[in-house]
Amino acid sequence: MELSEQEIVRRNSLEELRRIGVNPYPAQEYKVDAYAKEIKENFSDEAAEVRNVSVAGRIMSRRIMGKASFIELKDSTGRIQIYISRDDICPGENKDLYNIIFKKLLDIGDFIGITGFVFRTQMGEITVHAKTLTLLSKSLRPLPIVKMKDGVAYDAFDDPELRYRRRYVDLVVNEGVKEIFIKRNKVYESMREYFNSKGYMEVETPILQSIPGGAAARPFITHHNALDIPLYLRIADELYLKRLIVGGFEGVYEFSKNFRNEGMDRNHNPEFTCMEIYVSYKDYNWMMEFTEKMLEKIALDVNGTTELKVGDNTISFKAPFRRITMTEAIKEHTGIDITGMDEDALRKACASLGIPTDSSMGKGKLIDEIFGEKCEGTYIQPTFITDYPIEMSPLTKRHRNNPELTERFELMVNGKELCNAYSELNDPIDQRLRFEEQLRLSEKGDDEAMFIDNDFLRALEYGMPPTSGMGIGMDRLVMLMTGQTTIQEVIFFPQMRPEKKAKKDEENNETETK
Repeated sequence: MELSEQEIVRRNSLEELRRIGVNPYPAQEYKVDAYAKEIKENFSDEAAEVRNVSVAGRIMSRRIMGKASFIELKDSTGRIQIYISRDDICPGENKDLYNIIFKKLLDIGDFIGITGFVFRTQMGEITVHAKTLTLLSKSLRPLPIVKMKDGVAYDAFDDPELRYRRRYVDLVVNEGVKEIFIKRNKVYESMREYFNSKGYMEVETPILQSIPGGAAARPFITHHNALDIPLYLRIADELYLKRLIVGGFEGVYEFSKNFRNEGMDRNHNPEFTCMEIYVSYKDYNWMMEFTEKMLEKIALDVNGTTELKVGDNTISFKAPFRRITMTEAIKEHTGIDITGMDEDALRKACASLGIPTDSSMGKGKLIDEIFGEKCEGTYIQPTFITDYPIEMSPLTKRHRNNPELTERFELMVNGKELCNAYSELNDPIDQRLRFEEQLRLSEKGDDEAMFIDNDFLRALEYGMPPTSGMGIGMDRLVMLMTGQTTIQEVIFFPQMRPEKKAKKDEENNETETK
């Protein structure tokens, strides 16, 4: 393993610490009773007594000035200044240890524990005056140093390739990244609170499935050695959740990791998080109201407002949202009325719009291509696209007023689909016919067509009550709630291409100013 100059220096420091009897990786518990953020928030210049604290964190910067030094300590809540006096840390005959350990052997990135008292410096900064210093973990790689000049960062750790691949460094050195994931957690908390307040139950369903059902997508395939059968990573949890509705639960939901063997871009990761909820005795009209109220609540809980800035757009999650049928949307943006068109007519319509097609595409795929190319990206404000053609919706109940359509909606926000919902098909005979049509599409070459799930059909034959279901892409929702424009910013460890070996590992990023 080729080491940089700084890595060699740090390894030498590690050995020197051990030689003089300092354990660089102690095993005992270090008791922390205070954190940077709350120390600053609760400090009072008028307090009758000084506050003694025990803090721990990572050294982010330091200024050595003879017998005294200042360091900036970063913990899980933020940063705080630490004042270190040689005579406090290394009194009497141990004064040389200050020069050996603190000046020479401790580095930016090391974890330390400090006990001392809180005061305000002459410069007005709330600071911890250290009485003891304990090395808790030695860092062997130097952190990228983000320098500031006139309020502007330079030499920043901002290469997306490095940031996403080494998220652990990104979280340490780039302010604001951690806040994105804290907000992600708040989104989940708000949604769970909303569902639980209605009496719906969170459940878990299989990730490894014998049939990849519930969506039109290309699955990942694996093999179970003991059973000697192929298995698929879940593309959706819909069919299992509806089995639970058959079993008598009134409302169930799941936050599921789904996997689709498809492309990667700013809006897609092959491993993603979806929430699906199913509620008995409801339809898609009820679900639209339920969904818009849920999103309004999440926006308020996470950001304190329903007006959110995403890129150049300001998006309002104030309910109610606009509603328009898919047929009306296509006519509005293309001038073409697709009502009653067969496959040949749709293929000609695509040609007239400059949309490429192939022989594997049936009516549903052709309509989906027209909408995706000409309509979807125009819906910036939350808009329910409703009443999809039956060929596009094999799990959806036929529309009560038009058997050529289905009771389905998708919610478009900022030019992308956020939610997908149905009045669920609970007629087992109709469902079997729809699955068989999917099989014919698969035989034509459509590798995203659905499989026939005979066990799910058997469950429907036992009877499923009228039900509405909704799925929402959690990663895209977090993008909206945090103002991010790429999915990689809201996933801790997004999928990356294999790392290429470099002659000099991070030679431009891993330098340190002593």
